[in-house]
Amino acid sequence: MGRRAHSPLHAPLLLLLAAAAATSWHVTVASDPPFSCGAPSSAAFCNPKLPIDQRADDLVSRLTLEEKISQLGDQSPAIDRLGVPAYKWWSEALHGVSNAGRGIHLDGPLRAATSFPQVILTAASFNPHLWYRIGQVIGTEARAVYNNGQAEGLTFWAPNINVFRDPRWGRGQETPGEDPTVTGKYAAVFVRGVQGYGLAGAVNTTDLEASACCKHFTAYDLENWKGVTRYVFDAKVTAQDLADTYNPPFRSCVEDGGASGIMCSYNRVNGVPTCADYNLLSKTARGDWRFYGYITSDCDAVSIIHDAQGYAQTAEDAVADVLKAGMDVNCGSYVQQHGLSAIQQGKITEQDINRALHNLFAVRMRLGLFNGNPKYNRYGNIGPDQVCTQEHQNLALEAAQDGIVLLKNDANALPLSKSKVSSIAVIGHNANDATRLLGNYFGPPCISVTPLQVLQGYVKDTRFLAGCNSAACNVSSIGEAAQLASSVDYVVLFMGLDQDQEREEVDRLELSLPGMQENLINAVANAAKKPVILVLLCGGPVDVTFAKYNPKIGAILWAGYPGEAGGIAIAQVLFGEHNPGGRLPVTWYPKEFTSVPMTDMRMRADPSTGYPGRTYRFYRGNTVYKFGYGLSYSKYSHNFVANGTKVPSFGSINGLKAMATAAAAGGTVSYDVEEIGSETCDKLRFPALVRVQNNGPMDGRHPVLLFLRWPNATDGGRPASQLIAFKSLHLKSMQTAHVEFEVSPCKHFSRATEEGKKVIDHGSHFMMVGDDEFEMSFTP
Repeated sequence: MGRRAHSPLHAPLLLLLAAAAATSWHVTVASDPPFSCGAPSSAAFCNPKLPIDQRADDLVSRLTLEEKISQLGDQSPAIDRLGVPAYKWWSEALHGVSNAGRGIHLDGPLRAATSFPQVILTAASFNPHLWYRIGQVIGTEARAVYNNGQAEGLTFWAPNINVFRDPRWGRGQETPGEDPTVTGKYAAVFVRGVQGYGLAGAVNTTDLEASACCKHFTAYDLENWKGVTRYVFDAKVTAQDLADTYNPPFRSCVEDGGASGIMCSYNRVNGVPTCADYNLLSKTARGDWRFYGYITSDCDAVSIIHDAQGYAQTAEDAVADVLKAGMDVNCGSYVQQHGLSAIQQGKITEQDINRALHNLFAVRMRLGLFNGNPKYNRYGNIGPDQVCTQEHQNLALEAAQDGIVLLKNDANALPLSKSKVSSIAVIGHNANDATRLLGNYFGPPCISVTPLQVLQGYVKDTRFLAGCNSAACNVSSIGEAAQLASSVDYVVLFMGLDQDQEREEVDRLELSLPGMQENLINAVANAAKKPVILVLLCGGPVDVTFAKYNPKIGAILWAGYPGEAGGIAIAQVLFGEHNPGGRLPVTWYPKEFTSVPMTDMRMRADPSTGYPGRTYRFYRGNTVYKFGYGLSYSKYSHNFVANGTKVPSFGSINGLKAMATAAAAGGTVSYDVEEIGSETCDKLRFPALVRVQNNGPMDGRHPVLLFLRWPNATDGGRPASQLIAFKSLHLKSMQTAHVEFEVSPCKHFSRATEEGKKVIDHGSHFMMVGDDEFEMSFTP
């Protein structure tokens, strides 16, 4: 039998957590939530038996022009004569219901909500079922807060699904990482959970538990780098990169997730502000992807089109640009202020406003806010007792456990044995501040406990020293830290970044640990009796090459920003109560990468100029740690099961030969996916069966990553490799299991051409899992 990976918490820690929980939240019923159509009415917009679109049109037709314009800001006032309450569109729920927006108020009877790990760490689990369950909890707690009268909206501006293109980006922590496949899958299942859909199958277009909004559309991944701000940045993006990197997560969010909201971003793309881009909002999202919902601007993004970018000559032009492009609501008051004058000047028509209002009221109706008191509707039984439940808090712990990545473990430095640790030094600015575990866009958590407090429950003789004044570490006590390290059996360092280093409006200039952190770590390691353990709390990657190759540093854990239960999860990993299985969702680059301008949006390398490319798919330089890297206390093996991987006979599909299009003589022959058609693409699907075994002494959860590579990654700008599917499974010690992936050549074997078309190349394609490969030849 293997060692257990989920031991129960011991009594001192349980008491600590109970005390923390008791002081952070309590359940009390507040007031009724705002709603419309409570009294009997013959108005069509109050009739839940009619189609949503008909009801929305009826309500819009009853409004005066002034009333219509008043509804086009994120704070929409009440229309008392029709019984329409005020509504606030801006609420946040990136990794838990938050009071960061205007719509949620966690300052009443409900004062907390479950705070999950920051998204970048959750993504490291590569576990879509976990992501879906987190979305479910957020949707439930959001509705509970609303039903308790502590919300003026149910539209949440999450998830952030921009690809984490550059390691310096301050908001990379909010995303599922650098891979479009991972990001798209996260978007789809998280949205399904929040909105009350099933994990798979058809979406419900008429009934939302809460509304999720995919942001920031599109090619947005710069805050403020060397004076270039997101407000004025013009992202120069090729059609090829839009097609295979920047837009796929949004397409998945809409088509697979059924998202009811999209947020257009601050930046311009190829000269055009995204909120003023008809091709992006109306033609692509609503037309090609069949998006059904509302489109909001980022906050004050409409004003900057005129005030900062100079794209629009007047305020009225800016209003006209966004409404005609397909945007529906402005976060801010700019459209409310200048909408009437835009009509008076002939820049827009009332029909432009009606179109936007139809989308806005349709979403509010899908949320059940025009069906009478929501307490008596489908989600009315979700009360305050369903916030911060033990089940929800257990899920926050599970997410932190499964996301933590073991980057180094020389000579089995981990796990620690409680019976052998008589004294331990906890050193670092991130060890004794629970807020630093939460990242950004967080709400008050159900519990608040630091890593130091948890470790004190494991080892009676636990000694603490901050070592640095903050993550900046411009004031340090290196000598005192070294002396402490020399006086104990074991040392755990909690270093990394914080929200002063990386957050919205703040990008990093360096990839090294800030200030004197590296000096402190090395001094402690040199003074310690045994190799020390380094725990890194950060969203973006850091260059820790010095620690990777220092024999005095025995183990390195990356714990992201692990949320309310992060301190518990870290301790459980350190002491072997949980077997780490997380894998990096982003490449960790060397510090020299900072010579590459953040403003260069190209994904593909350019050897002629020395441009190295970006992300594991195209980067051609050295790495500190690769995308998908992660160790475990067990060893896992993988291999394809040949008789379970049944590749179809491509040559038997009629008509494919006629679709061959060769480049210049001797060039790559490829097949246009659009011309192949969806019916034929469905026939080409096949199962790939992978055998996985846990060869180690501990049970554990293990992500299985399926990649594709081509024989020549330079032809046509192909990626070096591309993740095409992934699954997470729990295996007992020495257990074997089989994982089946459904492979679609049209989706998984295709690449984007320079024109943005998806094509499948003639010839060999190699599927890879671990060290094993399976070759397929696409030769119709």
